[in-house]
Amino acid sequence: MKSSLKSDLGLLVLRVAGAGMLMTHGIPKISRLFGEGEIQFGDPIGIGAGPSLFLITFAEVVCAILVLIGLKARWAAIPIVIGMLVAALIAHAADPFGRKELPLLYAAVFLAIFLMGPGRFSLDRR
Repeated sequence: MKSSLKSDLGLLVLRVAGAGMLMTHGIPKISRLFGEGEIQFGDPIGIGAGPSLFLITFAEVVCAILVLIGLKARWAAIPIVIGMLVAALIAHAADPFGRKELPLLYAAVFLAIFLMGPGRFSLDRR
């Protein structure tokens, strides 16, 4: 199926904006991963604070970079969607909707990228 220039440009904007903004949340977590002392982070799925911080940092930085450049973007979008759904529906389950809104928006953006692919302007070129 051949995609249009407008669709490919739209996917490029979605990838660059979504991944670029998500990385602003992930990059500060890197210093928390390698900082001294005990890791203080939520444990929403019962695997421990350290592994939870590692997984969300991996999704928000490494997977976001892959989506941004369009390399294995569909696969890279999956951990991001899962991480954002865990944040919204488990970690912030008791919080008001305003606290869940951003992770739900990120989940929707990266779900769309997963479903549509990265578009022509990507390293995968699909």
